[in-house]
Amino acid sequence: MPGSKFPTPCREFLSLPEELRLTHENQPVAWTGVPLEQVIAHNLEFLFPGMNIQEYHPFRITRDADVELQEDEADDLLQAIEEVLRQRRFGGSVVRLEIQASMPETVRNTLIRGLGVEDREHYSDVYEVEGMLGLRDLFAFMDIPLPELKDPPWMPVIPSRLQRVGDLPEDAAAAEEGEGFFAAMRQQDLLVHHPYHSFSATVQRFVTQAAHDPDVMAIKMTLYRTSGDSPIVNALINAAENGKQVAVLVELKARFDEENNIIWARKLEKVGVHVVYGLLGLKTHTKIALVVRKEADRIRRYVHVGTGNYNPKTARLYTDLGLLSCREELGADLTELFNYLTGYSRQQTYRKLLVAPVSLRDRMIAMIRREAEHCKQGFPGRIVAKMNSLTDVQMITTLYEASCAGVKIDLVIRGMCCLRPGIPNVSENIRVISIIGRFLEHARIFYFQNQGQEEVFIGSADWMSRNLNRRVEAVVPVEDAEIAKDLQEILGVMLADNRQAWDMQSDGHYIQRQPSPNTPEQSSQRLLMDMASQEAAGKRS
Repeated sequence: MPGSKFPTPCREFLSLPEELRLTHENQPVAWTGVPLEQVIAHNLEFLFPGMNIQEYHPFRITRDADVELQEDEADDLLQAIEEVLRQRRFGGSVVRLEIQASMPETVRNTLIRGLGVEDREHYSDVYEVEGMLGLRDLFAFMDIPLPELKDPPWMPVIPSRLQRVGDLPEDAAAAEEGEGFFAAMRQQDLLVHHPYHSFSATVQRFVTQAAHDPDVMAIKMTLYRTSGDSPIVNALINAAENGKQVAVLVELKARFDEENNIIWARKLEKVGVHVVYGLLGLKTHTKIALVVRKEADRIRRYVHVGTGNYNPKTARLYTDLGLLSCREELGADLTELFNYLTGYSRQQTYRKLLVAPVSLRDRMIAMIRREAEHCKQGFPGRIVAKMNSLTDVQMITTLYEASCAGVKIDLVIRGMCCLRPGIPNVSENIRVISIIGRFLEHARIFYFQNQGQEEVFIGSADWMSRNLNRRVEAVVPVEDAEIAKDLQEILGVMLADNRQAWDMQSDGHYIQRQPSPNTPEQSSQRLLMDMASQEAAGKRS
């Protein structure tokens, strides 16, 4: 295998020449290399000539990347963010020190003192690691062309109801094609589930067709993170050039995407898009889009409320949900929410949406307590919630109280979870699982049994203090009975996972589920791919 065919995966590894490659069954392997830190470690005499090298010990530090910004004192928020980004390049304070377990105590203590990190008995910023320190660098090995060692390729499908809609219009003359998409939304709400459903054929198509449709009067969106070559932003630019009113909230404080968002904000402003940067003291994390369209009998509003960013690249890697609808109350709510975001109102109540920081926390707590009250009255109570993280103290305490009242609670928490399940007289009715697979679980779903009057919600917020108190979030009730059942089915598939699911123990540790003897594997993500394929082929009822 010629060396040029398999380049070094990344700069943290050094590719060895072909003659030094390892072999397997008398055949050269695809790639052989060594970590760059080992090359440096074995050649330290060239970096420190004349010195006696006695030993070496790699370490890795993580610095605080939060931007400290006095928003109320900034005359120009965009310029203030640019200045903070310049300061970030010099590095913030060290918040984590990773060392190899073999590091001697004297060297360890020298680093701790020099970097100013904490190393206490019960809490430490110092982590001992066995093996490599920078595991993120291993992602680069996915670029090596060895398909037999990777997951089979997955091609997102077009939802069956959208397969009858024509191709994307190229200009205003093709608006009749675009009408098909809006007609499908008028017929019934649409649920999209990425990456099982195609992002380009659903959400991206919604925005792009709105940009070219001559009957569309206005488009409003929030952008938290998007790709560097964003077709969504290009569609918004086209819409403005086509004479439509376009308003976009660009969140300049999206961590590590600040610079990218500044670039997009300036491009949008250049073509006449009304760009705003959000509310003082709050990050705008909600994922919403509003299209206002002039039709024969009325002005109609079409909406998208999602759980993930308007980013076609992450839409192939993250699992996210979105609701496409033209329900009048949702259109009115999004109109008022955009007025709130652009500074034209101080809206505190909404017809359908649960909005942070104004109503989301109180409504969620009220619904949890309602399940507890049903149990106290002798009826069953049931809650299923899926999210990225659960850390808010009040939400956790309320879930504990519901568990003590007899509510059966299942939580699908991919990341941080400060709740502890299965503790007698505290959380014995709570189960927590984390699903780790080829896709990053990112969708948020909330289900409440409500004594048979089931309620299901999706949205952008986790149950974290930052989401509930310091971010603008939107969670939407799913009122279409068919879609609500689809969401319950998704939750059921995840709770039955016996391959990718990890059960959280009462002490905070996780144990991976294994199928019992004579029981087939049930990988939730694999099953959801199969279900999407069957739907696209028209095989699902």
